[in-house]
Amino acid sequence: MELKVIPYDFTVCKLKNDADIDVTKSFYFVGKTDEEISLVCKTEDIPADTLERDDGWRAFRIQGVLDFFLIGILSKISGILADNKIGIFAVSTYNTDYILVKAENFIRALSVLEKSGYTVI
Repeated sequence: MELKVIPYDFTVCKLKNDADIDVTKSFYFVGKTDEEISLVCKTEDIPADTLERDDGWRAFRIQGVLDFFLIGILSKISGILADNKIGIFAVSTYNTDYILVKAENFIRALSVLEKSGYTVI
């Protein structure tokens, strides 16, 4: 399975409202519930009206379109990283999964995944 490195720095943040979200940007993951609005975006694209933020994330995605019947893909990757004491923040889209890792652990995360049989592109 191929993992594609996304060449940006990301921030995870909590917003007061969704009015500042510019969905024309290239990477925006929005989660809205009855309790909060969360946003993952390129660090350079953080909205001005942010309540909380956590900078310093890097990302990769599982390359290709994943069928819904496939089971355990994210679980296996997160397990390998957890076994190596590397935390993640995962975001799923219709097509695939994106895994964010703190920047200081990113190269090590890719290395342990390569040793486990994944191809990093």
